[in-house]
Amino acid sequence: MKIKSIQSFIISDTMEETFYFSQWEYSKREICIVKITSDTGQVGWREGYGPAAIVKAGIDFLTPFVLDQNPMETETVWSIMYRRTADFARRGILVSSISAIDVALWDLKGKILDAPVHQLLGGKKRDFITAYATGMYFTDSEDLTMKMSKEAEQYVEWGYQAMKMKVGLGVRQDIEHVRAVRNAIGPNIKLMIDANHAYNFREAFELARALEPYSISWFEEPLSPEYYAQSAELRQRTSIPIASGECEDLRFGFHTLLSSKAVDIAQPDICGCGGLTEAKRIAVLASVHGVEVIPHTWGSGIAIAVACHFVANLDILPGRLNTPDCYLEHDRTENSLREELVCTEMVVKNGRIEVSDAPGLGFEMKEDMLEKFKIDSQPISHSVVQ
Repeated sequence: MKIKSIQSFIISDTMEETFYFSQWEYSKREICIVKITSDTGQVGWREGYGPAAIVKAGIDFLTPFVLDQNPMETETVWSIMYRRTADFARRGILVSSISAIDVALWDLKGKILDAPVHQLLGGKKRDFITAYATGMYFTDSEDLTMKMSKEAEQYVEWGYQAMKMKVGLGVRQDIEHVRAVRNAIGPNIKLMIDANHAYNFREAFELARALEPYSISWFEEPLSPEYYAQSAELRQRTSIPIASGECEDLRFGFHTLLSSKAVDIAQPDICGCGGLTEAKRIAVLASVHGVEVIPHTWGSGIAIAVACHFVANLDILPGRLNTPDCYLEHDRTENSLREELVCTEMVVKNGRIEVSDAPGLGFEMKEDMLEKFKIDSQPISHSVVQ
């Protein structure tokens, strides 16, 4: 069996309302989707995390080395891609391109074997996953505090038992927003905050100490991902758990993060950290350090599907009679690419997602919607001597 063709697409959609976080604004969604076809005619799909045009260029670069390989041998193909890029891209956007191809191969392999990806990863350890709503981004609202509070109340009405809000506008304003949201949702809903590495150590420490009375389940990316020692110190000086990892690549990057004792929660993005093949290794590494894994998830419905299979397979650590909840990020911002591109059984109901046992990643691509959003496509079907 061989990989016959790899085709990448850039899909884009302009949003009705611009929103922003601590770094910049979002006015449109743009994603690179990859389609891999075997010589048996079966197809696997995936997306890459990061700037779509650059991810696509990386996929195009890697394609000649992957064509004619056996799609069942995901680790072998991963190694080929890693070796072809290690000299100049041990970190960064080419790892997202590797991730996209890798996960598409897992989807394809599941369809060939008529088995769900979680089974191929080693087994489903939970049937249901707790989804937390990601939202409460910043907008040009006359009363942003009230708007964020109303949005949080809506998530509770929809059945979410956990949610994450943005911080990073300034310590005083963040405190005001968090206080209002906590008052709106009550004491029993889990609340997380995400600064997207907006703060220096002094500011992050000031904010963390001020928010400790509000039962914050974790403080995500309070500092630059480059500052491992500062993150470790912050972790020691606040009772709020520290989470990070969406900017890390490969198990080697996570080795540095975990060895630095910088986080309580590791957050690999499967679309960017090296794919499912590497995310599985990262999860094992995290277990050695006793660190919880909750993947960062951002993009289309494909990203949600692969995160479901990954989380379903995570080890239950520590083992105990009453298994603790395992969380999956569920972005609630405006996103037609998330809502219209795929058909799947894995939808949030009363704050939980039931993991699909359908073959592959458990979704069907709506190719008519792909055509609707597509702005670029270029198939590559030649091969080179390895």
